[in-house]
Amino acid sequence: MSNKADPKSPPTSEKPSRRKFLGAAGASAAGAASLGFPSIAKAASPITLRFQSTWPAKDIFHEYALDFASKVNEMSDKQLKIEVLPAGAVVKAFDLLDAVSKGTLDGGHGVIAYWYGKNSAVALWGSGPAFGMDANMVLAWHYYGGGKELLDEIYKSLNLDVVSMMYGPMPTQPLGWFKKPVTKVSDLKGLKYRTVGLAVDIFKELGVAVNPLPGGEIVPAMDRGLLDAAEFNNASSDNLLGFPDVAKVCMLQSFHQPSEQFEILFNKKKYDALDNELKSIIKYAAQASSADMSWKAIDRYSQDYINMGKKGVKFYKTPDTILRAELAAWDKVIAAKSAENPQFKKVLDSMRKFAGRAARWQNDTNVDYKMAYNHYFARKR
Repeated sequence: MSNKADPKSPPTSEKPSRRKFLGAAGASAAGAASLGFPSIAKAASPITLRFQSTWPAKDIFHEYALDFASKVNEMSDKQLKIEVLPAGAVVKAFDLLDAVSKGTLDGGHGVIAYWYGKNSAVALWGSGPAFGMDANMVLAWHYYGGGKELLDEIYKSLNLDVVSMMYGPMPTQPLGWFKKPVTKVSDLKGLKYRTVGLAVDIFKELGVAVNPLPGGEIVPAMDRGLLDAAEFNNASSDNLLGFPDVAKVCMLQSFHQPSEQFEILFNKKKYDALDNELKSIIKYAAQASSADMSWKAIDRYSQDYINMGKKGVKFYKTPDTILRAELAAWDKVIAAKSAENPQFKKVLDSMRKFAGRAARWQNDTNVDYKMAYNHYFARKR
């Protein structure tokens, strides 16, 4: 090997110093940043938005609202701060939509079935059997099958100045809490029962006397005898609300709300005033929260389901005769609503078209998970 210097290399004295090299690199980085590399511009002061949920402070649903706000706050490097108050802090749960539209609140967290009184079509996002789609499939229809555009159209027709984001697929909700097991359709007739949305119409068809109370008012009403039975949503919320204190029978599975999801609302003027970076953060925080919510739900609901059983609550599967009666009642409800509300029919037709292929694909594709569960656990229970 030759010890002669490489003729292509500059003399040692001409090589740039480490200090000069680092200085040049720093200057290049600064120049790159000025050319538009992504960064969150620091506002003079953080933007604060005041939200309210439609849930009591201790409910896991309110926790989901806080989870969404936390993701936005962290991802924006605290340039956008969402503060979430519990139900009733500013307005009642069922008044949230109007409060957000008017700017009394900057945003909110709830379920779209609560706005059923404004237009029955909105309750199709969650109420009824959704042509065999689960909640995640309804979200797929919403974002990829035209549902979002239809909801925006409905809100615009109601002069509601809001931006809506659907997220958070819920598991199938129980038929509800009863004093004794329900074994046949006639057992439901005449019962004073709580539910919301289009589920109200389903149970009225089955001869039930329905009272659509907000979540926090259900158990006190049952305790005073104003309700004979009620449903809310899931094992964790039901346990926290105190259902096991007023009833010891929970009937699992129902077609009244097997496909519901949450809604995040923004006042449109406040949302439109945000820059594009913050809007993107909100969008992706909602998507991340949707996944996180479904994972947390599996963990928490399963724990509370087992714990309530240990405390004397008896769980029963709703008989197929009642499930079929719900489907038959639903057919009557959607026929009547479609005849009186063109927007209802428009949403229903869109959902039916999407479900025709999506639900078929899911049913044909997915394995029977219960078979595997029974293989490992059925003999050990």
